[in-house]
Parts: sequence; C-alpha cells; structure tokens
Amino acid sequence: MWLSNSSVGRKVVMSVTGIALILFLTFHMAMNLVALVSAEGYNMVCEFLGANWYAVAGTLALAALFIIHIIYAFWLTMQNRRARGTERYAVTEKPKTVEWASQNMLVLGLIVIVGLGLHLVHFWSKMMLPELAGCDDMGVMMYAANGIYHIENTFGNIVNVVLYLVWLGALWFHLTHGFWSAMQTLGWNNKVWLNRWQCISNIYSTIVVLCFALVVVVFYIKSLI
Repeated sequence: MWLSNSSVGRKVVMSVTGIALILFLTFHMAMNLVALVSAEGYNMVCEFLGANWYAVAGTLALAALFIIHIIYAFWLTMQNRRARGTERYAVTEKPKTVEWASQNMLVLGLIVIVGLGLHLVHFWSKMMLPELAGCDDMGVMMYAANGIYHIENTFGNIVNVVLYLVWLGALWFHLTHGFWSAMQTLGWNNKVWLNRWQCISNIYSTIVVLCFALVVVVFYIKSLI
C-alpha cells in the first residue's frame, strides 16, 4: 500500500495524523482556558464530556491517531538513519537553514510522550477512567467530575509545575517544526507559502503553549495565596 510502502506515503500519514492532533490541542486549550474564567463552567464541560459515547469515541480516535503518529515517526527515523548509513557519524557543520527542532524531533517526541503519560495519570485516570470502569460509588463519581479540583491539586505541586512546563517547552519545539513541515508534505511547498506556514506555525504554537502554560502558572500562584 502506498501509504506504508513509500517514504512519501509515510510522510503523508505523519502529516495528516499530526494535523488532526493539532486540532485536538486547540480544543483542549480552549477547554482549559475556561478553568481560568469559571470553575463551575469548567466542571460543566468536564461533566458534559465525561464518559459519554462521543467522548469515548473521541478518546479512542485520538489514541489511534497518536499511536499511528508515533509508529510512523519511528519508522521514518529508522529509514532516514539507514539511508545515511555511516555518514551520520561524520562530524559536519549543519546548514544554517536546518532548524534545531528538525534535528531533534525524535527526542522532542519522546518528551511529549512522557508528558502525555503524566497528564493521563493526573487527569484521565481520575476523571474518565472511573466512569469507564463502571464505578457506581457516588462519592467517586463526584470526585471524578470535579475537574477544577484536579487542576488545583496537580498544579499546586511545584514538581508537577516544572515537569509540565518542560513538557510544554518540548511541545512548542515539536509543533513549530511539525506544523509547517506537514503543510510542506501535503503540497504547500512553494517558497511563498512555505515561509507563510513557518510564520503561522510559530505564532500558533506560541499561542497554544502559552495558554496551556498560563493555566499551570496561574493555578500554582493561586495555591500560594
């Protein structure tokens, strides 16, 4: 199959799954910003999502997209290393046009994966998982639906704050390169549009990461007051 047998096909899969994950990040960012405006509003959003069929379907789709993205990322990385052979061990000066992020996408991706695991432990396992497990304890279910409590509890810990900020830093580098690179793969590769997409990806990545970081920092400051 073309999408798996050719290098271009694999890059297309990486690009499409990456863009889909970027769209989810945008939604998640908007959802998190609600917590800064209204605790009740954020809890209402959490309760609305919960473990309803559409939330479960969305979670499964996201998990599939993420797994495919990871598999193809490793696949392409190994393919590129095999293609370079022993040349990768040679000490050469990197072209100025080559971004640092593009040279370290695998490492950045691994940090993002670790951060995602941390996020799942702090939030998903305490909010959606009890519902999926069929828990009928009212106290547990009220605890699961209290999203604002989980944010306060997580970001009231300085260790978690530092870990999340490191994660977000890696995510920023990953997005700034991945966004425009995906557009280039999908055909927006002329000089004019490539420059535009690089600018857009930098602006978008900065806005998204800063909004996520804002939630982390604001709730940590609140815990100190």
